[in-house]
Amino acid sequence: MSTMRIPHTVEPYRLAANAERLEGLIPLASMPRLVDALGEQQGDCRVRLAFDVDAQRQRHIDGRLEARVTMHCQRCLQPMEVEVESDFLLAMVSSDALAAELPKRYEPVLVENEQLQLLPVVEDELLLSLPQVVYHDDADCGVSRDQLQSGKAVEDDRTNPFSVLRSLKDKP
Repeated sequence: MSTMRIPHTVEPYRLAANAERLEGLIPLASMPRLVDALGEQQGDCRVRLAFDVDAQRQRHIDGRLEARVTMHCQRCLQPMEVEVESDFLLAMVSSDALAAELPKRYEPVLVENEQLQLLPVVEDELLLSLPQVVYHDDADCGVSRDQLQSGKAVEDDRTNPFSVLRSLKDKP
C-alpha cells in the first residue's frame, strides 16, 4: 500500500499480517507538540513504515523519517534549517506489561482497540531525533567566536566581602 499522505489511523495488525508498507508525507504544521517546541514549521516529514511479523511472531513497524525543520541557532538565536533523519523499530503491544517483555531491539508502541494513530507515533520519533543544540557554521553565524569569548574579569567598585581575608593572607 502506498500513498502520498499517510493516513491518520490504521489497523496495524492487519497491515503486519499482510506485510504492507506505507510511504508518504505528513505536514510538519500538523504536529502540535513539534510546533510548540520549535515554533511554526513549513514543509513535510517524509515517512516510510513497513509493517511485518518477525520469526518470534512479534508484529512490528520498521520505520524511517526524514524532515527539514526550522530551529534557532544557540549563538545568534536566528532561525536555521536542520535536516533530521531517523530509523526506528517499533513493536506493537496492547499493554504496558507486554511492552516490558519486548526484546531490546524494539521500542513499544501501544495499540488500542486494534487501531493506531500514526501522527503521534511519527511525531514522537521526530521529537526524539531532534538535536539538543544547533549552531550555524562559523562563517554563517551572526555572532563571531570573538564575540563569545570573555575577556579578563573586571573588578567592580563594590567592596569585596573577602578583601579582609585577602589582606590577612598577604601579610608576612
